[in-house]
Amino acid sequence: MKILFIGDVVAGPGRNVVKEVLPTIKKEQKIDLVLANAENLAGGRGITKETVQELVFCGIDYFTSGDHVFWQKGTEEIIDELPVLRPANYPSGTAGKGIKEIDTGKNGKVLLINLIGRTSFGNTFSLSDDPFTKADKILDQYDKDDYKAIIVDFHAEATSEKSAFGFYLDGKVTAVIGTHTHIPTCDNRVLPEGTMFITDVGMTGAIDSVLGVEKEIIINLYKTARNQKFEWKSTGTKAFRSVLLDTVASTIKRLDKVL
Repeated sequence: MKILFIGDVVAGPGRNVVKEVLPTIKKEQKIDLVLANAENLAGGRGITKETVQELVFCGIDYFTSGDHVFWQKGTEEIIDELPVLRPANYPSGTAGKGIKEIDTGKNGKVLLINLIGRTSFGNTFSLSDDPFTKADKILDQYDKDDYKAIIVDFHAEATSEKSAFGFYLDGKVTAVIGTHTHIPTCDNRVLPEGTMFITDVGMTGAIDSVLGVEKEIIINLYKTARNQKFEWKSTGTKAFRSVLLDTVASTIKRLDKVL
């Protein structure tokens, strides 16, 4: 089974890149399932029903997210209607769900899990449950043999936390995919017990920027230490960042395009 995971899709440029690139990749690579992180989908932060449906139409089957998922007003009221996960270790009572069984038909079922890290995220996300313990509790509820693949999106800041989490789940899940930092890493590999891992897929969007934001704004932030209003880059070089998982060959490969 071939599963494509697209890194954080950022604002309009990211959505446009997906629409331009994905149909060809799906056909050429014979992709069975397409997943993507959507937390920056609408205006650079959060999701809307319209932006999610826009990318479903061009071939994405299901979405994970992260700390910005509820940024847009009213997301709590619609998230259960959308093919979008929020981190499973958010506090009890948070709208949405963090786990999804995806039936791919002849290829069987895939279990998709979304978790968020706690290191370097600040006080708000330190309130989330421990992702290590939460992962154990989730996996105890499911029989691994019932699934062709178990995929975990670990949305985290610290590379050390991501690395530790990958080794912790090694042999327990098919893949641990890091998201959030918007910077692609080249450490895609299969861990000793067979789990596919990458620290961060990277962002899909305008890369003549600082993590998708106009570079002058972020430079000024660092020079003055004063809060800045973010404006998202809409022109210049764009990139499609993804990893291709092959569950038969047990490989994880970067699949990137620069436009």
